[in-house]
Amino acid sequence: MTTTALNAQELFSGTVLPEGADLLNEANLTAWMEVHVEGFEGPLRQSKFAGGQSNPTYRIDTAKTSYVLRRKPFGKLLPSAHAVDREFKAIAGLYPTGFPVAKPYGLCTDDEVVGSWFYVMGMADGRTIWDGAMPGATPEFRRATYDAMIDTLAALHKIDVEKAGLSSFGKPGNYFGRQVDRWTKQYRLSETELMPDMERLIEWLPATLPEQDRTSVVHGDYRIDNMIFHKEKAEVIAVLDWELSTLGDPLADFTYVAMAWVTDNGGRSGVQDLDRKALGIPELEEMVERYCAATGRTGLPDINWYFAYNFFRLAGIMQGIKKRVIDGTANSAHATEMSARVQPLVDRAMDFARKAGI
Repeated sequence: MTTTALNAQELFSGTVLPEGADLLNEANLTAWMEVHVEGFEGPLRQSKFAGGQSNPTYRIDTAKTSYVLRRKPFGKLLPSAHAVDREFKAIAGLYPTGFPVAKPYGLCTDDEVVGSWFYVMGMADGRTIWDGAMPGATPEFRRATYDAMIDTLAALHKIDVEKAGLSSFGKPGNYFGRQVDRWTKQYRLSETELMPDMERLIEWLPATLPEQDRTSVVHGDYRIDNMIFHKEKAEVIAVLDWELSTLGDPLADFTYVAMAWVTDNGGRSGVQDLDRKALGIPELEEMVERYCAATGRTGLPDINWYFAYNFFRLAGIMQGIKKRVIDGTANSAHATEMSARVQPLVDRAMDFARKAGI
């Protein structure tokens, strides 16, 4: 049975007891937290979140407080992948601005503590929406939730990077050029077979880069299941998973979250095949209008190129997972199934590339 045939909310929610190599050294972690985490009082209990694929994520409980720990996977990793230090820098910069991120406590770059780099942040006590259809919600609540998701993204793109201490977080220009180059290199490092359409995309994308007219903090993986919502309100209380964040073109984030409207649901974030009007889910054109109004834009360029790029990037990410499955270092039980998605993602990238004039 595939994950698309299961209830994603049940599949990815909650925690499990870590076993074997996933078990953190509690004595070492306790000693580190006593020094680096303000207000920490042991003893601690650890559990591992069921959701997530890239960086293993743990819930750390004490008698008074709950924390979240994210670490790099063990084993051989691709260069620049699983950058928990970038995640920590992003949330440490954004937290004082009032943008909704978890409270940062500390980053550990000493592999001797738990076996890999990690950071500790506060626990955002809310809910994760794994299914974009939001089963059980009212149409009004769904619309408010989607509006909140777009409003929060617009707020991110209006953050003053200087005041957030993130002016050196990335290079200011040619974001898509650098990203295409990065994901091409990552793909090459994890390549397992020749894919002709991937080769066409690798040639076409850098030759047709859109002009970048704005620079902001870019999340890099902004979608509905990478945020924690208030338990009862349509309000984002924490945006998660800043591993791919940098300074760049804000349209990268907007067109990435917009991919939900060109992706079937399958129990996940896609809304393409849903009866959006009946469910109260806004149309993409409404999301574009809302985002543009909030960020002072008069409109967006043709987004077919951006969709082609985003599916290309996803194919590169999935190829990395596929290589890790082959090498035996993949973190999640869902990794094997995810690795089979490389070719379909390449196919979708080519569909939009053709619309953009490849």
